[in-house]
Amino acid sequence: MVAGCSQAESKFKSYSGPEVTSIVVNKGARKMYLLNNEDVLREYEVDLGFAPDGAKRVEGDGKTPEGTYLIDRRNPNSSFHLSVGISYPNSADVAHAQSLGKKPGGEIFIHGEPNDHKDRKRAARVKDWTAGCIAVKNHEIEEVYAMVQTGTLISLRP
Repeated sequence: MVAGCSQAESKFKSYSGPEVTSIVVNKGARKMYLLNNEDVLREYEVDLGFAPDGAKRVEGDGKTPEGTYLIDRRNPNSSFHLSVGISYPNSADVAHAQSLGKKPGGEIFIHGEPNDHKDRKRAARVKDWTAGCIAVKNHEIEEVYAMVQTGTLISLRP
């Protein structure tokens, strides 16, 4: 169960339920699932990069990656409410971008809403508003941040 500290609502929640063993993002359905083995613990609607169809190939393409990665960092001081980092790019992503004479990009996260008020208003009006990340509502990223540990496998599917 994810629990808040009080009505004063800290963004840092605690979690004492089953371990999140993997995350699956179904880009086409705009859904993210936190799993314990085969059991779905949580399901979220997500926004993606501004050009979501297809796999991320190069920096600035607005696409959300596809493939298998790891959660490799946690950022409590993000430009968004909270964020957890995805290990994109891997060596294959780097090689593919280099073959095109480009950079693969990076800094792909699951994150909440923007901290900046103007950016938050824009994000509320636009579907698929990120530069390639996976976005959820602030109360949802608080759950994700509490439940998901560094090293968790994430599969991003078309």
